[in-house]
Amino acid sequence: MNLFDPTVYYSVVGTMVVFAVAAFFALHRVTAGYGMMYNRHWGPTLGNRTGWMLMEAPSFILMLLLWLLSPRAAEPALVVMATLFELHYFQRSFIFPLLIRGRSRMPLTIILMGIVFNVVNSYMIGGWLFYVSPPEAYPASWLASPLFIAGTLLFFAGMAINLSSDNIVRHLRRPGDTRHYIPRGGMYRYVTSANYLGELTEWVGYAILTWSVGALAFAIWTFANLAPRARSIHRRYLAEFGDEYASLHRRYIIPFIY
Repeated sequence: MNLFDPTVYYSVVGTMVVFAVAAFFALHRVTAGYGMMYNRHWGPTLGNRTGWMLMEAPSFILMLLLWLLSPRAAEPALVVMATLFELHYFQRSFIFPLLIRGRSRMPLTIILMGIVFNVVNSYMIGGWLFYVSPPEAYPASWLASPLFIAGTLLFFAGMAINLSSDNIVRHLRRPGDTRHYIPRGGMYRYVTSANYLGELTEWVGYAILTWSVGALAFAIWTFANLAPRARSIHRRYLAEFGDEYASLHRRYIIPFIY
């Protein structure tokens, strides 16, 4: 089977969108047991640093392979778009895990699901860019197009929100402290999960700058996966901090909306 045959490719993308809708509703009932919502019932675990590396690195590696093995590997617009993708996943795979504090654990089940998810998403984006998209889809002039410029600005805005939000959470505790604290500052003024807002903004921006169905499916999946989790975290804060948290009037993941 040729994975880059358009019929196969669009079938995978369509299936992923259907799964994203199903996952959105399922995750309102089942909360993935990692991070703040860690739950031992999810089975064997690995340390958070190792778990994040194993889960995120396949995206970086697969995109790099799809890029290097493609006959279109040197096309300027594709090089820039692939570099943006790799920039995100280099940070998530090899920098973010090293910055994690504490000794939290991540279920192996979550890691394996994350690996599958990331491999499929890298296939959808890298496969489109380097193999499925028409040869004339991304001339060098695409880098000066309104879609590319607007999407890139949104992508970097999301990255900035993501990094700054992670930094705020990382410094909530002193070494050895295991209590929960309310994140404050940055986009936490408006939403419970500002780091998720940043990631969602990045991938919406990426969908715009590539103007591709694969990246759009990825953005849909990002919302379907993170929005229910942001809702669960919001409820956890309300249960833990009560009126102190309710008085902040934060939304879950999208300011003023959701």
